[in-house]
Amino acid sequence: MLGFTETVLRDANQSLAATRMSKEDFIDILSEMDKVGYYSVECWGGATFDSCIRYLDEDPWERLRLIRKMMPNTKLQMLLRGQNLLGYNHYPTEIVRDFIECAIKNGIDIIRIFDALNDLDNIKDAVKATLEFGAHPSCALCYTVSPVHNVAEYVKIAQEMEALGAQSICIKDMSGCLMPDKAYELVRALKKVLSVPVILHTHNSSGIAQMTCLKAIEAGIDVIDTAISCFSGGTSQAPTETMALVAENCGKKVNLDMPTLAKINSHFKKVFDRLFEDKTINYHSLQTDTQSLISQIPGGMYSNLLSQLKAQGILDRIDEVVAEVPEVRKDLGYPPLVTPISQMVGTQAVANVIAGERYKIVLNEVKAYVLGKYGKAPGIIDFEIKEKIINNNTSSEKTVDSYLATKEKCIANGLNSEDMLIHVMFPQLAEKFFSKEKEVEEGVYKFACSESKDQDQQLPVADLRKVDDDILVLLLAIISSHINVDVNKINIKNVYECQ
Repeated sequence: MLGFTETVLRDANQSLAATRMSKEDFIDILSEMDKVGYYSVECWGGATFDSCIRYLDEDPWERLRLIRKMMPNTKLQMLLRGQNLLGYNHYPTEIVRDFIECAIKNGIDIIRIFDALNDLDNIKDAVKATLEFGAHPSCALCYTVSPVHNVAEYVKIAQEMEALGAQSICIKDMSGCLMPDKAYELVRALKKVLSVPVILHTHNSSGIAQMTCLKAIEAGIDVIDTAISCFSGGTSQAPTETMALVAENCGKKVNLDMPTLAKINSHFKKVFDRLFEDKTINYHSLQTDTQSLISQIPGGMYSNLLSQLKAQGILDRIDEVVAEVPEVRKDLGYPPLVTPISQMVGTQAVANVIAGERYKIVLNEVKAYVLGKYGKAPGIIDFEIKEKIINNNTSSEKTVDSYLATKEKCIANGLNSEDMLIHVMFPQLAEKFFSKEKEVEEGVYKFACSESKDQDQQLPVADLRKVDDDILVLLLAIISSHINVDVNKINIKNVYECQ
């Protein structure tokens, strides 16, 4: 039987609507979704946690508990960035365990765990904790196309993931660049050597998702990720209803209730219409973009690029940024474009384009990546670029001790584990979120910039501990003509987006 994971509550929402779907948008349909017969519903993780506290004024833990209550018969799934959890730094093992324990306690059944560089050292703690607390660890291969990636290497990594304890293996094609014939080859190769189920996650950015899913079905895939039809296509997934009918036509058994799927689609059509009318959903995200086969920009990354370039009034430069992304990726040794690497590459590409000089401005995180602090690069990093990046003076990372100190302080102040984790992962947002105070009206930005008093001091340009679209606003504001200061002398910690 072919299983289906529905993505409308997480990845389809993130890819098309920049994760701005509130709980009011889906609460009334959850009981119907519980009846469909999904393998699982992806409803949490990724950018949803951050978006809840940054934009939606929702408690992400309460959101999860609500979904669990309304969907008692369906496996709930989340996306986890390995040692990065749902933030942008490598957290210590103790924090990883705390977070996973809370996620499972609050309703998660399946945790899809990935590392942007497919570095197993960055997922082993999460896999171990997921098993320890009684949930299903599903390890994801971040798929990309480059001179240093091939089927044999992916199969080797998948076998190592299974040996770590993965109970399923997912092919995570975040950019929609997995060609149908390659999907067939990869699925067949994985099925020959693995004893656990194989899952396909892809996007329709380049217009090939349905064909890729079909070839994967023919090759014996166990589960595919799809989105209810009104939230499918573009940078989202293939449509659930269509792929269910196609699979049945291929002789596969499908356990989905089609009349109930129609009810679900009718509900989300209204949500889509509202988000499209208020321009939360950008029409560019709905279009087929064959350039994504070259740029390999994931759907969520593209939607955020669009929204932030538009916010700065330079949407007309999107083609330049898209063209620069694969060049930055090549310089950095062909890393797969997935969080947090996609944010680094995308923001660095924006900086290169707007500044008019490549690597004149370097993100702290790009320097950390080059120094190996995010794991081993898949390929060789260009020597001249590496030297230029390393020699660019940037600030140091937050230490493990500081995370544990934050945890101890939160516990001393009587916070529960869930609230403590919000403070640990998003310290810049936590105080504002818990106080429920808004500094400015929605849509208005306030920038407080200060020049360094020490002319020799080069202060950091950006900090990816803030969410990806936030970083783009900050970076674009700094290097655009809106702020007439030397970009090399701006203290980013004194620059804030208030939305």
